[in-house]
Amino acid sequence: MAVATVASRYAKSLLDLAKEQNVLEETSKDMLFFRDTLAKNRQLGLILQNPIVRAEKKNAIVEQVFASRFKPLTMAFFKIIAKKNREAIIGDIAAEFIAQYDRMKGVQRAIVITTVPLTEEQRSTFKAMVIKLAGSKSVELEEKVDSKLIGGYILRVGDRQIDGSIRNQLNEMRMALLN
Repeated sequence: MAVATVASRYAKSLLDLAKEQNVLEETSKDMLFFRDTLAKNRQLGLILQNPIVRAEKKNAIVEQVFASRFKPLTMAFFKIIAKKNREAIIGDIAAEFIAQYDRMKGVQRAIVITTVPLTEEQRSTFKAMVIKLAGSKSVELEEKVDSKLIGGYILRVGDRQIDGSIRNQLNEMRMALLN
């Protein structure tokens, strides 16, 4: 089975169970933290994906790192993942859980990249753009600063990207002149 399909099924199971036990918000926070930890700590992700490292060792690492921070349901879920030898896709499961949770709550995540930090007015303008573009109830806006843009912004919503950067405009002009 494809990794995306398996991850989606595990994520849906966790989502349903968390909803049933009334710990959906806490489980969502746990999965966000786990995904962010994997993104920041490449070695942890590599260990979990490594088929040479035994499942017991991976489970012990996850328990040692996250047991004090996570709810019992999340830790029990990770133990099940370890028993089923699915540690390699645990990051995919976390990402899929977050995506399903967001769809359920009507939240759209977006990334805006600018040359300087956003003001409150700009932030609300970008949120309004995302709501109009995606038709969602609310927006979680991740802000990044990249001085290479020269000016303007890049807005990523799902698989769409709006590039209003000066760097992009200069590249378009250069291509037009070359043609």
